[in-house]
Amino acid sequence: MIGITLSIMTTVSLKLSDSLLALLEKESRLRRTNKSALIRAALERELSVNSTTDQPTCYDLSRDLAGSIKGLPRDIATNPKYMEGLGK
Repeated sequence: MIGITLSIMTTVSLKLSDSLLALLEKESRLRRTNKSALIRAALERELSVNSTTDQPTCYDLSRDLAGSIKGLPRDIATNPKYMEGLGK
């Protein structure tokens, strides 16, 4: 180990907007971890999900439809009364 950086890791630099950097700093404080560890975890999550399947998710296929039907209740996805009798 050299300093706080593991010698087996490669350094990568990236550009962040001020707002994204502020979110990253806030989250790293909340989780009591450093920004690098938080970025590594986010990259591992994102890349492992996408690399394990070549198929788009149901969400990927339908996200443009969310909220497209007018007149439905705002809480249709969370209110149990709309689930009564579903699947019968």
